[in-house]
Amino acid sequence: MSELARNARFVGSFVLHALAEDPRRLLTLAARRAAIGVRAAGNRRRAVTGRQATPMPAVTPSRVPTLGTVPSAASPRVLHHLTNSLPFTQSGYTLRSHAVLRAQADAGLTVHATTRAGYPLTIGAITARHTSTLDGIVYEHLIPAAVRRGRARRLDEAATLLAAAATRTGAEVIHATTPAATGEVARAAAERLGLPWVYEVRGLPEETWAASHATPEEREAAARSQRFAALRDAETDLATAADAVVTLSGTMRDELVGRGVPAERIHVVPNAVAQSLLEAEHPDPRSARDLLGLPVEGLLVGAVSSLVGYEGQDTILRTVALLRSRGVDARALIVGDGVSRPSLVGLAADLGLTEHTILPGRVPASAASTYVAALDVVLVPRRPDRVTHLVTPLKPVEAMAIGRPVIASNLPALVEACGGAGVLVDPDDVDGWADAVQRLLDDPRWYADRVTAGSAVATDRSWTRMTEIYTEVYASATTRAEVNR
Repeated sequence: MSELARNARFVGSFVLHALAEDPRRLLTLAARRAAIGVRAAGNRRRAVTGRQATPMPAVTPSRVPTLGTVPSAASPRVLHHLTNSLPFTQSGYTLRSHAVLRAQADAGLTVHATTRAGYPLTIGAITARHTSTLDGIVYEHLIPAAVRRGRARRLDEAATLLAAAATRTGAEVIHATTPAATGEVARAAAERLGLPWVYEVRGLPEETWAASHATPEEREAAARSQRFAALRDAETDLATAADAVVTLSGTMRDELVGRGVPAERIHVVPNAVAQSLLEAEHPDPRSARDLLGLPVEGLLVGAVSSLVGYEGQDTILRTVALLRSRGVDARALIVGDGVSRPSLVGLAADLGLTEHTILPGRVPASAASTYVAALDVVLVPRRPDRVTHLVTPLKPVEAMAIGRPVIASNLPALVEACGGAGVLVDPDDVDGWADAVQRLLDDPRWYADRVTAGSAVATDRSWTRMTEIYTEVYASATTRAEVNR
């Protein structure tokens, strides 16, 4: 049966299942499909120079692993099981996944990636091939014959597909990520094959879900709900069961230890940047703005980020409004898309900033660094929620690698992410945000000092260095699996 025929059969069963259980989901999928089409058309129109995907290599059968063998410390065979991936989903999650895969491959590890069962068909990409190749990294999309009734049956089929991929590619370690729906499939497949498995805790889904509510009262109610407790328990169970755990920061490590995950099993692999980003010649802000067709004159501040409430992008607009009231020719650039976009458009109008706010939407990954370079100052004004206290974002490190000073909310996770190079401000202190921007504008020496400090932090957090930690993680996971077998 052809891939398209298999897609049609799966999509048919998926639609029937959705109609029976959650009809509203079909409307969401239709909107996603439309968004994918719009982005694809936009990408074709843009002449953005970037690294091109390499042709898909010929795939030959890999050896079947001897169960329980210890992978070579220099080049273990690792199967990464992911929730989603480029090119169908562009997010901090997929960008980190792709960066990790590329760095590990460059370091000599044999890597293969799979995505959750049914993806990307389940987000509306119904004509997608069952493999995608980008920068030489092959993503295998696990497509079941149909959507099974019952959670246990769906988990069993997903684990069967993943186990088959692991056997076919000769995997010696299975490496999965949050959320639990992805991790539990990896756990089941690893247990069937007798392989070690690693769980990478990139976020705290229950905290992100609670933070998505509009008001403090709603967020507090969400944090007390049964759904919150169930999400938390599922994540904790997987982290406790894994042979090794990876997480992004000391703040998240401490949270996991507090939940009972053994500290010696947790490894911190912070968000990092590609060596190529560190070595590239980035344009100065005015040149970058000229390349992008943005206003060249004046001060441009903002961020490249998902537009969600806890990111606090309203503070960017309020800061620009205050700077303009002080006579500074300031503008806001907020790149990205998300549920907060309508409210940001409305706030810009309320503040009289419609003509001074640029909201280009989501841009291709290859253009993101140019948009960051276009900023004079990068702002990371995250709102003080539990998720923002614990989870470190990628954007400060990327900005520092590109040579831009960062002003960030004074929250534990951001203090750690900035590594002493960022300017820290109380999240709710708009006067403090404006003062920090103005000081950088008025004091070139301090501006240069922040850029130099940021460059040092970014250099220490390259994916090349992080791959050394991952290799140690895989060896540790294998040793523990051998002891417990």
